[in-house]
Amino acid sequence: MADRVGNLAGKVALITGAGRGFGQAIGERFAREGADLVLNYRGSRAGAEQVARAAEAAGRRAIALQGDVRDEAAMRETVEQALATFGRIDILVNNAGVMDVGKFVDSSRASWETQIDVNLYGTLIITRLALPHMIERRTGRIINLASQLALNGAGEVAVYSATKGFIRTWTQALAKEVGPHGINVNCLGPGAIPTDMSVHFTGTAEQRRRSASRLPLRHLGDPMDVADCALFLASDGSDFVTGQMLVVNGGSMM
Repeated sequence: MADRVGNLAGKVALITGAGRGFGQAIGERFAREGADLVLNYRGSRAGAEQVARAAEAAGRRAIALQGDVRDEAAMRETVEQALATFGRIDILVNNAGVMDVGKFVDSSRASWETQIDVNLYGTLIITRLALPHMIERRTGRIINLASQLALNGAGEVAVYSATKGFIRTWTQALAKEVGPHGINVNCLGPGAIPTDMSVHFTGTAEQRRRSASRLPLRHLGDPMDVADCALFLASDGSDFVTGQMLVVNGGSMM
């Protein structure tokens, strides 16, 4: 088992939102384990290029491609460039996401639509475009970024919580549909791990210290904890795992 978990040699991973947060950490982790990378970003060009340089330093190949996951034409071009460059897509990581924090009663339709368009439609679009290639090859790994909020929504992030609940249920349904084609579909459910996107939700340094003191493990996680779990789901060690949400939260919710 040890040589199956974490070995991505010869694999190609397409990661959305790869210029920051969990996407950036996952890209760096995958490259260290032998994967070539297709790094999608919308605005975080510097972060995506940093991952590409780290991959190249590890002896891997990487391309960074700008594109909004809501734009079907841009995502079709991303998939086509991935196939033209590497000839295959073995792993798709749907990481791109947005979160608006505030009371629902004060929220706007524009805020709802942005979160739904990015978190839901962005994930659906790129997955539908990549799936025919995986189905033809009868192999693939799809890893969706959900959240522990998919299990128990939180106040002031009501719409975000709902989008992650959708991702969790859709992961289960898609796993049943494409499993016969040799494709595993799982999702990750991070807890309140500080990233640049979640900083307004995880609070100040003092608030984070108090949050950590309430966890069974007595410390907060970081994006690399999520990347390590993504590595397991991307590797051959997860061959018999599909339709699951792996919760990465230090025990805050069990």
